[in-house]
Amino acid sequence: QVQLVESGGGSVQPGGSLSVSCAASGGTINNYDMGWFRQAPGKEREFVGASRRGRTANYASSVRGRFTISRNNVENTVYLQMNSLKPEDTAVYFCAASTFNLITSSTARPDQYRYWGQGTQVTVSS
Repeated sequence: QVQLVESGGGSVQPGGSLSVSCAASGGTINNYDMGWFRQAPGKEREFVGASRRGRTANYASSVRGRFTISRNNVENTVYLQMNSLKPEDTAVYFCAASTFNLITSSTARPDQYRYWGQGTQVTVSS
C-alpha cells in the first residue's frame, strides 16, 4: 500500500505564498487519483483540489485561481502551490490517494480516498 508524507507547511503573512508537497512511497502516484484536503480547528475536513490521472486538476471555488496542484512522476510527489494566501486558508493540509477513477463530483468526497498522509500545518497570519 502507498504511504504519503506531507511537508513544507509553515507560517506566512496574508498575501504570501507557500508550497506543500506530498511524497509517496510503497507505490507510484501514477496508479492513483490524488486529492488535497484541509481541516481547520473545529471544522470538517474540506476539499481543496484534486489531480486525477490524465486529467486537468480541479479545485474548490474558495481556492481556484490561487492554488495549483502538480505532479512529478519521477519524484513520485504531488505538490500544492498556494498563492495569495488568506487567514481563512489556515488549516492542516492533507494529501490523499484514491484507487478509483474519480469523476469530478467525487473528487471532493473524503470517503473516495483510501490512503491519507498525516497532514502539515499552514498558518496565515500577520
